[in-house]
Amino acid sequence: MSKVGIIMGSTSDMPVMQDAIEILKGFDIEVEVDIVSAHRTPDKLFDYGKNAHTRGITVIIAGAGGAAHLPGMIASLSPLPVIGVPVKSSNSIDGWDSILSILQMPGGVPVATVALNGAKNAGILAAQIIGTSDKCVLDKILAYKEGLKIKVEEGAKKIKK
Repeated sequence: MSKVGIIMGSTSDMPVMQDAIEILKGFDIEVEVDIVSAHRTPDKLFDYGKNAHTRGITVIIAGAGGAAHLPGMIASLSPLPVIGVPVKSSNSIDGWDSILSILQMPGGVPVATVALNGAKNAGILAAQIIGTSDKCVLDKILAYKEGLKIKVEEGAKKIKK
């Protein structure tokens, strides 16, 4: 069974990151959630980045606001795919500082980046990554996408009445 590690820089990121937790649980994917601050707990960050794969984690979702160093630092330490969630925080410059800090990674240290506060999409992307090698998860992704299609089709019927 695959597990997704969801980390964030502080508890203030939790309302955004909750969307990733909920979508992954909806796909019956186990999650491990923790606070790992790139600036306030660097030793914990190094331990997490170097050892997450040894605990059965297969994908890491890292959310951070402001300077948003967490996703990139984790990606520099871990062999796992990392999905960065830029968080619009109270000290943010409309979220652009977070977006660019996560998006503009140097060659060799990739971080998949979703939209500002886009933790739901980060959860879906993590599930899709897992689905490449887990048929049960893949089937749930297919059903989810079919549900999205049906919702749009039903909405279209309503406006045509």
